[in-house]
Amino acid sequence: MKPLISVIIPTYNCAPTIDIAIQSVLDQTWKNLEIIVVDDHSSDNTKVVVETLVKKDDRVQYHLLPFNDPHRVNKKGRNINAGYSARNFGLKQSKGDYITFQDADDASFANRIEIQYELLKKYNATHLCLDWQMFDEKYIGKQFNAHKFMKDNPGMIEPKRLVVLASQNKGIAYKIIGGAASKISFDIKCARLINKLFFGSLDGYPGTGNSPLFKREVIDKVIFRKLDDRVWPSFTGRGADRDFNFQVAETFRNSYVFFIPMYLWRQNKQNEKYEEIVSGYIID
Repeated sequence: MKPLISVIIPTYNCAPTIDIAIQSVLDQTWKNLEIIVVDDHSSDNTKVVVETLVKKDDRVQYHLLPFNDPHRVNKKGRNINAGYSARNFGLKQSKGDYITFQDADDASFANRIEIQYELLKKYNATHLCLDWQMFDEKYIGKQFNAHKFMKDNPGMIEPKRLVVLASQNKGIAYKIIGGAASKISFDIKCARLINKLFFGSLDGYPGTGNSPLFKREVIDKVIFRKLDDRVWPSFTGRGADRDFNFQVAETFRNSYVFFIPMYLWRQNKQNEKYEEIVSGYIID
């Protein structure tokens, strides 16, 4: 029997889109899944939408996060939680040998998880990301011809390069004082005269960092960190995914990225890497 893969879907006020997100996971060609929806105290009817799907397929679970983050919104009114609490709670509920994520306002091609698992096993990877293209509802339930795409458009990043990128994106202060930096608030780290000490390059994690597939052993050493503890935050005060993926890449030194656009992200324009080429790889 194929191993169980846990798919964690953190959600906050995503009632209009979460049914599509869940359906795109239910449609996966990899069937041995548990789908763990963690509601981060939505004020819309997210619970009603999800519980309707729970009744239809027992692979879907609904969980209300047992606490509400008091620091969700910063002084500027920006939601900086970025779902990290819900993701960590989902990790604790998960039973899978492998774990991945799906955001509640996005979707995936129907063979996304199967291709990630296939590549993870082929390269004996610990942690693996793919890439994204712009969401289009007509792709829900469709597969992407990943093997042909890889043959025509080879592109990947190997572990050594990801470790280098992690180092380049880490501020020098972390290299000197290590964990003590977490005692310094994010607001102070962003101060104009000292922020260069805490921020290296500001590159995003390559590939699609919100939907990695990784071995269960990862969460024995790495979980999502609150804002003040993040070594690789974004300058805007979020960056939970960026921090998690760089942390895994540096800790295990066995991460891969494959530039195969199988995650469907709700964006206003297409990923510039794939603007002219992706339509020819959709399997009807």
